Amino acid sequence: MKHRIVVLGAGYAGTFSAGYLARQLHADDFEITVVNAEPDFVERLRLHQLAAGQDLRHRPLAEVFAGTGIRLRVARVTNLDVEHRTVTVADGEGIDRLVYDTLLYTLGSTAADHGVPGVDEHAFHVAARPAALRLRARLDELGEDGKVVVVGGNLTAIEAATEIAESRPGLQVSLVTRGELGGWLSPKARRHLLRAFDRFGIPVHEHTAIERVEQAAAVAADGTAFASDATVWTAGFAVHPIAAASGLAVETNGQITVDRQMRSVSHPDVYSAGDSAFVIAESGLPLPMSCASTAPTAKQATAAIIGDLTGRKIPAITMSYAGNHISLGRKDAIYQLVDKASQTKPRPLRGRTAARIKSSILDGAAWALYHPNLGKPSHQYRLATTREHSRGVVAA
Repeated sequence: MKHRIVVLGAGYAGTFSAGYLARQLHADDFEITVVNAEPDFVERLRLHQLAAGQDLRHRPLAEVFAGTGIRLRVARVTNLDVEHRTVTVADGEGIDRLVYDTLLYTLGSTAADHGVPGVDEHAFHVAARPAALRLRARLDELGEDGKVVVVGGNLTAIEAATEIAESRPGLQVSLVTRGELGGWLSPKARRHLLRAFDRFGIPVHEHTAIERVEQAAAVAADGTAFASDATVWTAGFAVHPIAAASGLAVETNGQITVDRQMRSVSHPDVYSAGDSAFVIAESGLPLPMSCASTAPTAKQATAAIIGDLTGRKIPAITMSYAGNHISLGRKDAIYQLVDKASQTKPRPLRGRTAARIKSSILDGAAWALYHPNLGKPSHQYRLATTREHSRGVVAA
């Protein structure tokens, strides 16, 4: 019987990993199934553009996985039983259970409401395509007359606020954050950021915590009510609760606790990558939930899976965070690099050059999903026998 590999989630980490594994592992020995709630790959890093009214390229997963032998299951993951190695999924036809021998968990993250009342009922977010489309529909209803309040001061907040302001100049866009907008940036980058907000006419209310969201307002802890026809909640990310409920060892925030090879510390037949995994970077700090964390964690997880199943030596992928690339509309951006200690470097790239770099990075990430190892390898690794595995022998 073939060794069954199940990949949960087809975001950047899951799609890349599944495609890479399919090209590296021999089809006679391995069966790879990808479970995803949507039939298409969603460029999450462009969802603020989708919400603002721009159309994104259609990327069907069936097209991305064409010729790989990957089985695509369009369904929602509702339960994970790590003791019996089963995944429960639901689609329009009912409920089913998939059995796995090896699991790669890449369900990613969603918007974190932080327990603030009214967020679920009245706010919008851009952490998933259905949510971004819901916000887009609301902005369409407002037309050129309405107030939009973006809550948060992180990268998503900055990109959402500037994208909406540029794409829909008739709307009154403002931003409210509990901290300092762009406070982690270098002085030059932050000055550029604030000039961009001034150019778009976006008022910024710093050091202001929103304690509840109402249908027509975001209300701060001091009682200040920010009138809003659409409150966009961008105050951080939270992982899906499925991992914690399954019995996997997780951190307090629900991320899966993994070893250096991206294996679950409690269930070594489960691997994780992307936002779902808690990883310590070379700096000694946890990798943030970010696009920049996807590539190293996915590469390490796939290398570990291949090594554990075939006896191939597992390389150690450098776990580093290069920095932030922040779009400020379509023609402006900031590319803020950080050093090995995750401290910002003093010379950020800004303006149109940074915007072109960000666009090329996103295009390159999408291209890599179709070419996760620059083509099919000249040979594929076979499933090692117990004896071969113990000796570290690769079956070619």
